[in-house]
Amino acid sequence: MAVVAHNEAEVDLLARLMRAEAEGDGDLGMLMVGNTGINRVLADCLDFTDIRTITDMVFQSPGGFEATQQGYFYQRARESDKRLARRVIQGEMQHPASNSLWFFMPEGACPAQWYGQWNTGRFLSHCFYAPAESECPAVYR
Repeated sequence: MAVVAHNEAEVDLLARLMRAEAEGDGDLGMLMVGNTGINRVLADCLDFTDIRTITDMVFQSPGGFEATQQGYFYQRARESDKRLARRVIQGEMQHPASNSLWFFMPEGACPAQWYGQWNTGRFLSHCFYAPAESECPAVYR
């Protein structure tokens, strides 16, 4: 059962976001980016109180994803990307992104905190950050 409401256009949108943000980190990295996005739809806290759909999440401004400013994001989603997006929409979670709301690609080591949020780990090029459960319980499902 899906953890967020969605339609096929949003599966496609999420697949394109996952690919554009993390294709270089392989399927697992793309799944983690998807986890972060789905968590933002579920969160209803911090910077994400007005995010209710996958479309809202992908195009959030300010505070959204840099990939939406790049041409690669606007290329057609591949079926393999859509399969990954569906797995995330169905609730599959990958550590360290299970409860993350943010990620970024530092030049060096992951800082322990980023904008006041704690690092939950790194996967290849991306560091992931999650709020405290008391701040944002909806992402701790």
